[in-house]
Amino acid sequence: MSWLDQVKDSIENISKYGTIMDFGDVLEIVLIAVLIYYILLWMKNTRAWALLRGIIVIGIFLLIADILEMNTILWIAQNALGFVVTALIVVMQPELRRALEELGKRSIVASIIPFDNGRIAGENITSDTIDEIVTASVEMGRARTGALIVIEKSETLRQYEQTGIDVDAKLTSQLLINIFEHNTPLHDGAVIVRGNRVVSATCYLPLSDNLGISKELGTRHRAGLGVSEATDSVTVIVSEETGKITVAYEGELNRNLNAEKLRECLVGLLIGSTDAEKGSSRIKWKGRNRS
Repeated sequence: MSWLDQVKDSIENISKYGTIMDFGDVLEIVLIAVLIYYILLWMKNTRAWALLRGIIVIGIFLLIADILEMNTILWIAQNALGFVVTALIVVMQPELRRALEELGKRSIVASIIPFDNGRIAGENITSDTIDEIVTASVEMGRARTGALIVIEKSETLRQYEQTGIDVDAKLTSQLLINIFEHNTPLHDGAVIVRGNRVVSATCYLPLSDNLGISKELGTRHRAGLGVSEATDSVTVIVSEETGKITVAYEGELNRNLNAEKLRECLVGLLIGSTDAEKGSSRIKWKGRNRS
């Protein structure tokens, strides 16, 4: 019996028992609908979207084969199904991992299951450190010196920190400028900031595979966007070609920032409303990834 015949039999069995539904059935339908909606929404921004279209084409082909009773093709499809599922899991491993990480970041999950994220308590960045980052970024922008500064928030960046060279020094604008100066040993890669200290330099970051990124942006911006997709970190990017300053956060880019806008953005994302800044509203993040 083909799968199409099984579907027909299932429909006939349902019709025998009537269409009476209780609250559990309605809730189940709603949950499945919401689950499918969010899966499709997630897939739309990944390589899985093109893969889904390919699966739909194959499904239509198999449906036609079933209607025309092409038994050999159906036999091959049924026996290859197990291998296909395994292959899809292997191919989609990066996207599946990112989806599970995103699920773990949701506040509703964190409130129910308070996982330890590995962040050391008491390591909060101060307004003075933000001023040092702004000063260094503006100076490097004027000199057309490329820079990639990743600032840790609640999620640990130790996996990326381990790819670089330990620095563990108090963050100052002079230190950042010296690190990213051309032809210096530490200028290639990213700097990771935890609290008020530079903990590591020359770190490697994951590149974003977002197809919506502007073609004028290079590897430095893709790396900053990639780490913002994988963690809740805030990344300051200084373009070596144009000297323009960009902030990456939650998979979005806020571009072409001057000193004032950069400071407002960093304060809003890293500190928020403080007693020292009462009277001014909290800065809201407005990423512009597509511009």
